[in-house]
Amino acid sequence: MKMSELAERTGVPKETIHYYLREGVLRKPRKKGKNQADYREGYVEQIHIIKGLQDNYFLPLSVIKKILKEQKRRSPSEKSSFRFLNKYFKPLEWFLTGEITGREAFREATGLSSTWLVRMEEWEVITAHIKDGHPVYSQDDVIIGRLLVDMDRLGFGPKDGYDPENMKRISDFIRNYVKNSQQGYYQSNLGRLISQEPTEQEVTIRELMSLFFYHLYRKLVREEFEHLRNSLKGEAR
Repeated sequence: MKMSELAERTGVPKETIHYYLREGVLRKPRKKGKNQADYREGYVEQIHIIKGLQDNYFLPLSVIKKILKEQKRRSPSEKSSFRFLNKYFKPLEWFLTGEITGREAFREATGLSSTWLVRMEEWEVITAHIKDGHPVYSQDDVIIGRLLVDMDRLGFGPKDGYDPENMKRISDFIRNYVKNSQQGYYQSNLGRLISQEPTEQEVTIRELMSLFFYHLYRKLVREEFEHLRNSLKGEAR
């Protein structure tokens, strides 16, 4: 494709693409003629990745260049994971996305249908608090709603054979685990917890535990998926 088509498909100005080429973060294309270059389909994805790293992680091109070089050594599954996280995990949203008031506003922000919003609220996967007679959804609820929509769109929903009640089971398990594992701490510090705002240490511990659960679940899903794939390959031989 020509540079003009590449700019149109990526939404990135031609001047910016030329800058990527000069800085070496985007490889130079093959020449079709003296003054004409041929940009293959892979350039579209590469530019999206570069822009995602700039816009979502605020990284300079010198760092992005090192990241892309390192990605070439990764396995296909690791590359796929990298592309997904670059597209969907956007730190900026943590600063810009706040509480959302009202079910219609929540549905508009997440794309979740009214039927599934009701179901997820019944299962306490999504939990709004009532303020001035209106449901108010937290930042975490908004992100969970978007993830549910993306999972279904990518082929991991009820129509694909995934049991949605697993969401309730996961939510119940984690809620009970958090409640039981930290009950002693809460009881021994009840007076202080009631009388003041959470300390910096308490907030840090909370975020560390959240990251622990995220990475543990991610690790276990990856390991179980590989184990299942290897087992199926063995049975097929």
